[in-house]
Amino acid sequence: MLFHINNIVSIGDSITLFMLTWQYREPTVTAADTDFARMLAGYSLTTAEIIYRLPDHPSLMQSFIWQDYDLHPRFPKLKGFLEFWSRNIEGKLHQVRVAHSGLIKPQELKLVGAEFRLQ
Repeated sequence: MLFHINNIVSIGDSITLFMLTWQYREPTVTAADTDFARMLAGYSLTTAEIIYRLPDHPSLMQSFIWQDYDLHPRFPKLKGFLEFWSRNIEGKLHQVRVAHSGLIKPQELKLVGAEFRLQ
């Protein structure tokens, strides 16, 4: 919040009138803020190793690592990505291994009742 004093008018020695205006600025949202909000909503960091066959050499396989915040156990973002892969990428899927970790667990988040600062 920014405060500005626009007009100061003095009347005698004891009365001073002034006009005070304020301007509110929305806080900027960073990527860390949105990731934290996702974690509180139940998202977890999900990593998938996608093994696929090379289009030109089907006997050879290659690995691709995908990582994003997703909802366990249904993984809608990962499913959407795999559907996109099947429709648009020539490499045929062979295997997908998924690992996830809830970064914030309910017992780790505590509200602070007081803050003490030592000078």
